[in-house]
Amino acid sequence: MKLTMRGSPFLTSVALREDRVEPGYPFDIPVLRDGLALTFTTPVTFLVGENGSGKSTLLEALAWSAGFGAQGGSRDHRFEPDTDGHALGRALKLTWRQRTAAGFFLRAETFYNFSSYLESVGSLFTRYGGESFHTKSHGEAFLALFEHRFEDGLFLLDEPEAALSPQRQLAFLRILHNLTAPRIAQFVIATHSPMLLAFPGATVLSLDGGTIRQVKYDETDHYLLTREFLASPERFFRHLFSEQDI
Repeated sequence: MKLTMRGSPFLTSVALREDRVEPGYPFDIPVLRDGLALTFTTPVTFLVGENGSGKSTLLEALAWSAGFGAQGGSRDHRFEPDTDGHALGRALKLTWRQRTAAGFFLRAETFYNFSSYLESVGSLFTRYGGESFHTKSHGEAFLALFEHRFEDGLFLLDEPEAALSPQRQLAFLRILHNLTAPRIAQFVIATHSPMLLAFPGATVLSLDGGTIRQVKYDETDHYLLTREFLASPERFFRHLFSEQDI
């Protein structure tokens, strides 16, 4: 049956093509050693895990395979050669419910480069609120991007909370709701933020331990550790600091 109605998720699954697996990095990271099989059933999917678990590597490869530029942006923003994500990206097989050309890939670590690119072609700022991101704080620029550029389509975000205060993270959650409640957008987000992970109805996939498994929000280390620290920070300090440092 042909699907013609709009609705997320657009991307329904990602698998690893064994015929394109190569020796060494990134195929030797733990979560890929036994292959890869991801399914997306909700408008928002979070990728969580400790540093080095492979969240960003997987997201960059997914972005490359979906046609986004290596440094971030939309499919039109190929301001630097595709490098990051190429090897793994070409080995991914993407399955779509309804393929979309709309969307955005956000890399927090290269957002400055993306902003400079927009600065060089200033007319494009009309789609981003009309002002250069370089005139704003990092957090203000992120929020302007989310508010003015995010509409329908597939959005791949690598640590969007990196520049956001807790208050701005709440504003971002409102934007997520406004775009996913009518099911016109799909988000795959790598994050460390327990605030973002609390988004209602989201799927949370943990990459810790060398496997990808679905977990509940309140089962994540991000939630548990933050809750315990806020409840009793002095207990952590006793273990972290020596007596003469307290």
